[in-house]
Amino acid sequence: MESRKIAFFVWESLYTERVGGLATAATHLAETLARDHEIHYFTQGAKDQTINGVRYHCCQPHGGNIVEFCRDMSRQLVDLFYKQDSPRFDLLHFHDWHMVEALHLLQDRPNVLSFHSTEYGRNGGNFGDWWEYGEISGKEWYGGLTARKIIAVSQTLKEEVVKLYQVPSEKIEVVPNGIVPEGFKAHIDPGEVKKRYGIHPYAPLIFFCGRMVFQKGPDLLVDAIPKVIERHGDARFIFAGEGHMRQWLMERSGNLPVQYLGWIPDSEYIRLLNACDVVVIPSRNEPFGLVLLEAWSADRCVVASNVGGLSENIENFKDGVKVYPTAESVAWGINHVLDDRICIGLFGREGRKKVDRSFKWSTIGSRVLSIYERVL
Repeated sequence: MESRKIAFFVWESLYTERVGGLATAATHLAETLARDHEIHYFTQGAKDQTINGVRYHCCQPHGGNIVEFCRDMSRQLVDLFYKQDSPRFDLLHFHDWHMVEALHLLQDRPNVLSFHSTEYGRNGGNFGDWWEYGEISGKEWYGGLTARKIIAVSQTLKEEVVKLYQVPSEKIEVVPNGIVPEGFKAHIDPGEVKKRYGIHPYAPLIFFCGRMVFQKGPDLLVDAIPKVIERHGDARFIFAGEGHMRQWLMERSGNLPVQYLGWIPDSEYIRLLNACDVVVIPSRNEPFGLVLLEAWSADRCVVASNVGGLSENIENFKDGVKVYPTAESVAWGINHVLDDRICIGLFGREGRKKVDRSFKWSTIGSRVLSIYERVL
């Protein structure tokens, strides 16, 4: 593909405002494409800057709620876009519903819209009954209608978008997220890390990292803990992440051997990721699941719900264990790997092989570029 001038519209990035996994995925994709193309990244933030070849153009939006906030952000970013539109951009890549207002204003230009999730999915596969749910779902429908081509991060998400918004299946391409695996493998002493948290160096450590919300299923893991302790009395649990369920989960845990760390910096996340024995991803709905790739990058064994991108990417009993999104099944999966410590190391190593084979950003970037070429 000849060198192109491409605009990314994303509501977050690793270097400006960072909210969740979208920042990681969109930023690394932009940096990968910037090796051969001119990439401009329109987002919220305090100042314009160029990092790793990507040119960031920032605004500071306002709004009384998330819908108004994203509407104001989209309009400000479109103004910034026109200031950079000479020579003209070849293609515009929008990410998730936050930027659908910008897509609307620029719909006459060659464009692609990435769905990283849906509002239905973010609510754990439930239909919300508050006004924001309807507003956001409406924007997702309009984005699916307006975009020239759509990218979904998993086959499950593609099917969800087709079903929810009647988008023609042939309009949607499936391209998974990628990862920079070297950023998640650390040479540390697991025993020393465990000791910092009052855990015996030889005690099995089970780790959860994610938003404390219904979709991510932290309550399923909490309810699984007693069944794990019955069989492995020395097992210990650490939860990292914020969310509205956190206080309720802490109260629900009682005297269980679990610690809630809240938000932790990336450096501590990587230390815990490499020190733990098992990473559990008990999501009720998961369009892709970046934590899976991060765990595999650190050679960690994963026990994950048999849903969405997790189900598609894990080969059961080869590079992880898939369970039902119930407390009983989550407990069974954890006990299964703790019963056979050899498989813990084996599953982690096989996961790392899969990352190197299929999820490097160079591979993902080539697939995205082929979609751009077809749009153009």
